Amino acid sequence: MVARRTNLYLARRRFKQQHGCQPVRNRFHNQDPLLGLDAIWRTVQRAKAGKILDWVLWRARTYGPTFASRESMEPPTWLGGRESLVTADPENIKAVLATRARDYGHSATRHVAFAPLLGAGIFVSDGARWHESRALLRPSFAREQVADLASLERHMGLFLSLIPRGAGDDTVDLQMLFFRLTMDTATEFLFGSSVESLRALKDSGGGGLLSPSASDSAFAEAMNDAQADIIFRARLGMFYHLQSNKRGKAAIKFVHEYVDRFVDEALRQDAEKGTKSNGDEKYVFSHELVKATKDRKVIRDEIVNILLAGRDTTASLLTNLFFVLAKRPDVWRKLKQEVAELDGQLPTYEALKSLKYVRWCLNESLRIHPVVPMNDKVALVDTVLPRGGGPDGQAPLFVEKGSIVTWAVYALHRREDLYGADADEFRPERWETLRPGWEYLPFNGGPRICVGQQYALTEAAYVTIRLVQEFARIESRDPGPWVEGLGLTVCSRNGTKVGLYRESS
Repeated sequence: MVARRTNLYLARRRFKQQHGCQPVRNRFHNQDPLLGLDAIWRTVQRAKAGKILDWVLWRARTYGPTFASRESMEPPTWLGGRESLVTADPENIKAVLATRARDYGHSATRHVAFAPLLGAGIFVSDGARWHESRALLRPSFAREQVADLASLERHMGLFLSLIPRGAGDDTVDLQMLFFRLTMDTATEFLFGSSVESLRALKDSGGGGLLSPSASDSAFAEAMNDAQADIIFRARLGMFYHLQSNKRGKAAIKFVHEYVDRFVDEALRQDAEKGTKSNGDEKYVFSHELVKATKDRKVIRDEIVNILLAGRDTTASLLTNLFFVLAKRPDVWRKLKQEVAELDGQLPTYEALKSLKYVRWCLNESLRIHPVVPMNDKVALVDTVLPRGGGPDGQAPLFVEKGSIVTWAVYALHRREDLYGADADEFRPERWETLRPGWEYLPFNGGPRICVGQQYALTEAAYVTIRLVQEFARIESRDPGPWVEGLGLTVCSRNGTKVGLYRESS
């Protein structure tokens, strides 16, 4: 034991010398310096107050773009709690996600939290299994027009019908509607038929429309409970098993059984058709997936992974954007002016690309409110970050095997040395000249860049344009500032409560 540890120490000393590593410049000192257990309490308390991201930003601005802290939720080592390195440095993030990507993998905490729902899908897997997932999913998102605009417009029509026809006197929570809309569009893309959660809402209000089946409605609710279980697991880390969450476990079981029905149907249809296809069939993700694999669990895992991303990413982006737009009539007027170029026609793919100010608004929303504001990896081997060591923080930094590296996208996107003194402000015009690289990571980067980012941006742009076409102005009904609602993605904690005034009002 002593000899082995002595050899390890000497090997690591040589490694540090070889790479010019120096000790980390700044360190956040935990109240519990051994295990860092105070980090769990602090995370839970700040989550209740909606202040986790404020804390992340404050620490980055106080301790610098890269600092050390003992706050990992991983099981402790023989020396105590595992070290975490927190960074908002583009070069360090590039190393983790690209140049030294093979040195990193998902942490045990991520597996414990995500695997019960997501299985071995693309957001949980590493190594060969991840490459298999990527190979399975890439063809389904390679088509430029993966989003079916005709189908999207049908759901959008139902969405608009749920907004009162008056002159803006009623307050509408767009966040609730956005999450239902993206659930409906995502399930139609994945399964070929939608859970129709908007239709269920319409029917509950006496609209006279037929309700979807009870199991469809229950599925939408089960997804919410299953995601809450993931968050619960992630925040407690290694202490999750000390608690019981029967509701979360039941929700995960329901989600899996529901998706399995569509997997079985896709496999059945594939077996009946064989390799024959007329080329005119509606694009259905699950049907495309079974052409690549017949493994029932693999198909289910990937579908649940994509459903989670397809619903939450787009809905959170729209929620955050419209929270700001409701408080910025100047931006709304510029959107109106640009969208007027369509002369009231439904947007085409070409129009989605040509409307620059719409795109700038989406980019800016993803900058100040990135939907995945933090992420992390565990070092699988001893490795190095390009910066963070030495008196000036510019020397390479040694990363011990088992250490957690967290990259704080929220803090990265608000660095004043990268985005200017107004980095905390929503200013779409900055994108007229802004051409960021690793300074801007709304959809991750490197080999693991999000395969569905164009799907999400296409849907978000379409919905934004349709709302701008439909309403003359938007008015905030929330006097307070944006407050984080941090789950798997981040959206407005208090919803997006607005008054909407139609063109005729």
